[in-house]
Amino acid sequence: MRFWLNLAALLVLVAAQAQAELRIVCYWGSWSIYRPGDGIFDVEDIDPNLCTHIVYTFVGIDTQGGVVLLDTWNDIDLGAIKRFNALREKNPALKTMVAIGGWNEGSEKYSQVVNNDATRAKFVDNIVNFVKKYDFDGFDIDWEYPTQRGGSYGDRDAYSKLLSELRPKFDENGFLLSAAVSAGVENIDAAYDVPQLAKNLDFINVMTYDLHGDWDSATGENAPLYPGNEDIENGENTLNVDYAIRYWIQKGAPASKLNLGMGTYGRSFTLQSSSNHGIGAPSTGPGEGGPYTEEAGDLGYNEICINLDQWTVVWNDKQKVPYAYKGNQWVGYDNVESFKIKSQYILDHGIGGAMVWSIDTDDYRGKCNQGKYPLINTIKSVLSGQSSGTEPSNPTEPPTGDTKPTDPPTKPSTTTTTTLPPPPLGVCTKDGFVRDPNNCQIFYYCQNVNGQYTISQYSCADGTLFDTTINACNYADAVQC
Repeated sequence: MRFWLNLAALLVLVAAQAQAELRIVCYWGSWSIYRPGDGIFDVEDIDPNLCTHIVYTFVGIDTQGGVVLLDTWNDIDLGAIKRFNALREKNPALKTMVAIGGWNEGSEKYSQVVNNDATRAKFVDNIVNFVKKYDFDGFDIDWEYPTQRGGSYGDRDAYSKLLSELRPKFDENGFLLSAAVSAGVENIDAAYDVPQLAKNLDFINVMTYDLHGDWDSATGENAPLYPGNEDIENGENTLNVDYAIRYWIQKGAPASKLNLGMGTYGRSFTLQSSSNHGIGAPSTGPGEGGPYTEEAGDLGYNEICINLDQWTVVWNDKQKVPYAYKGNQWVGYDNVESFKIKSQYILDHGIGGAMVWSIDTDDYRGKCNQGKYPLINTIKSVLSGQSSGTEPSNPTEPPTGDTKPTDPPTKPSTTTTTTLPPPPLGVCTKDGFVRDPNNCQIFYYCQNVNGQYTISQYSCADGTLFDTTINACNYADAVQC
């Protein structure tokens, strides 16, 4: 007999489980110890109670399948790895992991190793031994990306073989296995056998940022939640967080294994004209580097927020993120408000948690009058049920010439009715939300468990309908039914 849970009871259950089950995976760039002044970030700056998992970055690979340290002076001589893992003494529930790869490592060596059965086997053993030797709880593979950037055609299958060979050995030792993966549709299709990744990884960190940057010829948001009005050509409508997450699920990844990536930084541009400063404004290249990260085109949130009183801030309501400009400088970034909305998105869509790149560019010193770690604390607060991911009601008004953001209404509520009809046969064909074909107010959440779908049934509140474009209840006049 199937029992239909009252939604209120379900939400109570979800809220009670959220703090224990929802992940907050925070990467630390160990090179941040070399930053100047207030940008210096060492192991002791990590709050061990902020994230559920912390990831030490990066280690590398050699052509013989070895796992190699990239900064032995910091990693070993200064004891950074040992001190990093000692954070578990302050929070025994904390999981520590180490990541291999990253953008600068490229793809060529990884491709060479995993496509050879013998060197791949050595690589598997070396990974296991590395995790044991340095006392991590797990290992994260950040190969950017199989088949790309010096990779080869066989990488997609060889990567799956690597994970399938790691899985039993990790299970034997109780280790966690995860991967950081692309949010780009072309990369996903070329690089990943998604069902195989989902089968062998404990969780998948989707890098839903760097969706626009100074490699473009015009300004764009670093990590928009939804597409903007300008995203109409060359697949630009895919360059948003929502599309990437849905695509991973569509390709076969359970939502519960995904971590939605959030960046504690922005991508900056130099405007062609200081009088043209909206989304899609022509740019001449990257923006000026910040005082801490010192990298053109890239600003940490701690570099952005400290100067916002001198910039014009615009809330991009269409894409649910802000941008700011001053003179010929422009930056698209995330703030507390957009992190609230993205965190609520995680709850609304049954996502397994959040991933943060990176802990060292949040305002960890609390210099912007929002407390320490305002962005990551926002994730923690929403995912633990301490606050809701409501949208900002008073965004900074732009000057004449920009589209004025509107104050968004309160999100429509979702309820159950006392006598919902049974779901139609065959309503579930894949995991996720689906609207009732006969009643747009009713919708279901489908989950494949051992080959059979379990169905949770809901109804939107009166005056609202289930909007399949956002997978949430919306005002009736905004929904195509």
